[in-house]
Amino acid sequence: MDVRGKLTNSFRRVFEIDGLVLADEMTAKDVPGWDSLAHINLIMDVEEEFGLRFTVDDIADLKNVGEMIQMLERKLSLA
Repeated sequence: MDVRGKLTNSFRRVFEIDGLVLADEMTAKDVPGWDSLAHINLIMDVEEEFGLRFTVDDIADLKNVGEMIQMLERKLSLA
């Protein structure tokens, strides 16, 4: 499964929205229930899904889902 597919699985688990489709420009305001606590749960789920650990710097400047995908692809290529 590709990065977008695995990330979609994480989003669907955390937000409990089975049909959620990710778009690169999607932000927290586009997903019902995406508040600060859900954000932490999402980051933890993504770390587990991909077998990675993020630093504060990794996630602090992310503006949308597209940037998260790029960050994941970059980290996976270095692993």
